Amino acid sequence: MSNVPGQPEVVIVGGGVIGLSIAWRVAEDGCRVTIIDPAPGRGATWAAAGMLAPVTEAHYGEEALARLTLHAAGLWPAFNADLEAAAGQGAGYLRSGTIVVGADHSDRLALDDIRAYQTSLGLAVTPLSRRESRELEPALSPSSHGGAYVPGDHRVDNRLLVAALVAACRAHQVTFVTDRVVAVDRGRTGAVSGVALETGSALAAPAMVMASGWDLASVQGIPAGALPPVRPVKGMTLRLRAGGRAPRLSHTVRGLVHGVPCYLVPRNDGSLVVGATSEERGADRTVEAGAVYTLLRDSRSLVPGIDEYELVECATGLRPGTPDNAPVVGWSPVPGLALAVGHYRNGILLAPVTAAAVADLLAGRPLPDVVAPFGPERFPTATSSDLSAGVAIR
Repeated sequence: MSNVPGQPEVVIVGGGVIGLSIAWRVAEDGCRVTIIDPAPGRGATWAAAGMLAPVTEAHYGEEALARLTLHAAGLWPAFNADLEAAAGQGAGYLRSGTIVVGADHSDRLALDDIRAYQTSLGLAVTPLSRRESRELEPALSPSSHGGAYVPGDHRVDNRLLVAALVAACRAHQVTFVTDRVVAVDRGRTGAVSGVALETGSALAAPAMVMASGWDLASVQGIPAGALPPVRPVKGMTLRLRAGGRAPRLSHTVRGLVHGVPCYLVPRNDGSLVVGATSEERGADRTVEAGAVYTLLRDSRSLVPGIDEYELVECATGLRPGTPDNAPVVGWSPVPGLALAVGHYRNGILLAPVTAAAVADLLAGRPLPDVVAPFGPERFPTATSSDLSAGVAIR
């Protein structure tokens, strides 16, 4: 632990929802924290829709991840209450449930198959007929084929969440450095001793958390094989604003449209987030007309009334994906370097559990059992003779 007045005990690289949540929780523990990001909260977190979807994001072969996301969902009410108290402002968290619908008969059959798998895991999913779906959400298309109601999938306004996290961090004296980390400095023992920044300055610290999303491999000074494989997965969302006559949704609507997933997430102010594309295009962030058309076409087939909405924004983000679609949380082989990366589709949902887990690591406590399966050692490129080489700061 550093005893230099004002020098950080922990540097967090990356100011998305994961990095901000970690910074706040670690600072709550009494640590001096610095978070480094050129534009905090403006990456994938900014483009997200804010769905907290442990049930509808449960996929075949991802049972351990489903347990983690369900655990995280259970933490969200207390996490939100703590955050609003620390920040003095709301994050737009709503426990409103999600309606899942199919655009045609084949979509409904596919959803029924997914629902059978979800219920086999003990998840709460109630089948709905076409009529029952429209009774819950009258704005749905009369031609939709019903699906299910998922009470455990909620939502948060991702942009209000970012603002609240920044405010909570500032309330706990977290220092923000709007720069980019280009290299990790390591002492004679090979342990983290600080970071070098793009502007040419440096910052000393005995512990570092990589929460930088998809581009963590761009940071120099970390041995080959010490970082897990993380890739960018491009996603686009649209933001629509309701006009005077436009129907407003009271639930998140997720659907299949000829086999392609689509969702519509309402906001309290009457706006609507429509998403999302998923493309393996590297670091490309361009807004393509075809992708915009596809999102509008498919969402309109589920909720025809969006014709009356104003299109106000097209946003792209790069989700940090791993080979098994699950996050990487734990100590790296480099002493003093912790990892909190690869959250892919579930960064906002997993923020409470990841922040708590990293706070445990830095305090010298073991990871919770539900997080333990998601360490870096599961990837061959992240092998080491000592993968538990952490540096507790408390």
